[in-house]
Amino acid sequence: MSAPLDLLGLTSDQLAQAATLALPSGAGIAARLYPELMRGVFDPEAHRVSATSAAAWRAAFHLALPTVARLAEETTPDGLITSKVVWRLHDGREIETVRIPMGVGADTSYTLCLSSQVGCKMACSFCETGLMGLVRQLTAGEIVAQVVAARALLGWEARNLVFMGMGEALDNADHLLQALHIFTDKRGMHYSQERLTICTAGHAEGLAKLTALGWKRLNLSISLNATTDALRDSMMPVNRRTPLASLQALLAAYPQRRNFTLGVNYCLMPGLNDTREDSQRIAAFCAPLGRVLINLIPYNPGSRPLTRAPAEDEVEGFIAWLREDGLPVRRRVTKGRSIMAACGQLGDPSARKAR
Repeated sequence: MSAPLDLLGLTSDQLAQAATLALPSGAGIAARLYPELMRGVFDPEAHRVSATSAAAWRAAFHLALPTVARLAEETTPDGLITSKVVWRLHDGREIETVRIPMGVGADTSYTLCLSSQVGCKMACSFCETGLMGLVRQLTAGEIVAQVVAARALLGWEARNLVFMGMGEALDNADHLLQALHIFTDKRGMHYSQERLTICTAGHAEGLAKLTALGWKRLNLSISLNATTDALRDSMMPVNRRTPLASLQALLAAYPQRRNFTLGVNYCLMPGLNDTREDSQRIAAFCAPLGRVLINLIPYNPGSRPLTRAPAEDEVEGFIAWLREDGLPVRRRVTKGRSIMAACGQLGDPSARKAR
């Protein structure tokens, strides 16, 4: 007998098809079950099927939610709370999801920062996850389960989903693409493409798969962080396979809607990538990419810091240079640094030894 299918790894059409093939009876309730599954509820008995059919559902399918291992919160002076949950998966591995407040007052909404891998093989030197190495990929169901469990177990609702947590999302492209289809399923969570953002360090094969998907309203951002191949090679080994000129060409080929804006994430690290020449090279890199928005991220030192966090005047000075070069800039307000939930701080380097 085959292992039960993970319900959270299926679209509504896939569930209906799988139920028709696997069940002797009771497959007709698949459409009614599906929206409940996306809220973390699997209760075939509530849909007036026979005890035999309900048992068949439970034998053929299962709903797997992670458990909460740890929860941490940071409150800003204006009262907004950034939260990080460490999920424990079925095999004992742990991943992290961050809930980030956006806006203020009555306009506050939340973004969930999702993980795509346990660890990461990109080995970016400024990133805690990169210090772990790649432990394993997450399945599509485990990716989706972060959102479902956040709703069901923590009461977290999220307006936007971003793949900027643990792992390089496009290094797990097949499971990522399946998760995107589930998130946008009209019978389930029904997220619009505009509410989803994929962030990549520059994974060429994954970018090609994402481009082939052809979703013009799906948001994309690139972690740039260095403006010369020599520095990027040393900080982000992916650059040795896809240097800046090749990465630029891949991004220029990404399908764009009329109002699409490519996010260019740049982590400002004093003494490493913060010169006037760096800002000018960012402008040159972005020139053929259409509309861009520079997300300037002040460096968040981790367990093995490369440098210090930039001072306020250094951040403001670099922003001024970028604007002189004609680039729109948004400063990424640091949230969650005290709970190791800010950019580059997710992960447990000790897991590399456990691997």
